[in-house]
Amino acid sequence: MGEQGIAARARPSISAIITTFNEERNVGDCITSLQWCDEIVVVDSFSADRTPEIARSFDRVLFLQRQYPGSASQKNWAIDQAAHDWLIIFDADERCTRELRAEIERELLAPRAKAYAIKRRVYFMDRVIRFSGWQHDRVVRLFERGAARYPNVRVHADMVTRGTPRVLRQPMMHLMIDQFDEYVRRVVRYGVWGAAQAWRSGRSTSIIEVMFRPAWRFFRMYVLQLGFLDGVAGLVFCTLQSFATYSKWATLWAWRHNAKRGHMPNLPPFDEDERTWSWDGEGRSSK
Repeated sequence: MGEQGIAARARPSISAIITTFNEERNVGDCITSLQWCDEIVVVDSFSADRTPEIARSFDRVLFLQRQYPGSASQKNWAIDQAAHDWLIIFDADERCTRELRAEIERELLAPRAKAYAIKRRVYFMDRVIRFSGWQHDRVVRLFERGAARYPNVRVHADMVTRGTPRVLRQPMMHLMIDQFDEYVRRVVRYGVWGAAQAWRSGRSTSIIEVMFRPAWRFFRMYVLQLGFLDGVAGLVFCTLQSFATYSKWATLWAWRHNAKRGHMPNLPPFDEDERTWSWDGEGRSSK
């Protein structure tokens, strides 16, 4: 038996979580990269493509469907359905490499933390983004139950942890932008969700947010964080991130402007169930 096989027998059991919506191009490769886990929970937001069919074709996959009230809500809910107390969370456009798997297997033989951050190697179509600040991207995704939870934020929520997470050396792959037109649509959708979060928080906006926030984000990423060293890909990538900022604040401005005219925005759904945000497992499945 190889080193990884021995580690797998000795370490605690792990549930992997993947959330999906119309991810037929990604979900199979993502599941394959996580088949070393003892359980894979796929929570799908009623995809209209072959995502359900592909996910159900794998062994050890618990396939569930739930309406999508935001990434944080969906992932917290998925945590509560998982069978094991160590959990790892991946998006469908992410991949667990052999090197990352080996590091996790070794680390969990004698865990030195309750939660771990994983670096992400970001891909823009077929090339790695080496600059723009994204070379430092890391997210908490491996943790023991009760040690980490997503906050009540509609989009781009970072996990909150009890204690300082330890950073793993090996990165995951993040195929962030594969189809350019699809990513542009996603940016607009995230802009609406970010504006909705700001609306609920009572935020207003002005020329500073609409004009200067996007401009500053582009300057910071492209110039200060050396995005120009990634060539044309860096230019396009940094412009897309600037546009994401513009989309959020321009949407909020439009909503506030229309509210004065008596036209209220049609906000996306938010999860108001307190069990979703509980740290103490009240929402855990009884299965």
